Amino acid sequence: MCGIVGYCGPRDAMPVLLEGLKRLEYRGYDSAGICVGHDGGLKIIKRKGKIKDLRDIMPPDLPGNYGIGHTRWATHGEVNDVNAHPHTDSTNSL
Repeated sequence: MCGIVGYCGPRDAMPVLLEGLKRLEYRGYDSAGICVGHDGGLKIIKRKGKIKDLRDIMPPDLPGNYGIGHTRWATHGEVNDVNAHPHTDSTNSL
């Protein structure tokens, strides 16, 4: 089981996504990550552990007004930063 939250709007996405992940933490407590879009690019930050662990490594200012957040409950694969979501493909697209 996992939890996914998305945002697209006029506000900065990072605080909205972090709050959404906090509310969904019961859906997956092994790892979490956020992807924020800004100026045509994507910035992905993900971390093994609880939402607090992700929040601790977030930059103070991550601009972007759209993005997704994902919590992971590991049912397959090791619990580590690499396996945390969201993932990208070989072209660095979601």
